[in-house]
Amino acid sequence: MKIRIDPHTLERAPERGTNAEEIKEVIETGLPLDAKHRRSIKAKVYPFNQLRHGKFYEQKRVEVIYTPL
Repeated sequence: MKIRIDPHTLERAPERGTNAEEIKEVIETGLPLDAKHRRSIKAKVYPFNQLRHGKFYEQKRVEVIYTPL
């Protein structure tokens, strides 16, 4: 499957706690969720065990909203 990620998405990914590799992995292997307007959503939970915004999290959930080509 060919995956094209918008440059704006890649620019904002670190602010949201993810990266291009995780985004691609979620699209390929994530759990599908309900979406509207001809879009798709997939999610995946990753081990995290880090502080984020002053709070400790054992896991992080990455959700990707995308349009299938």
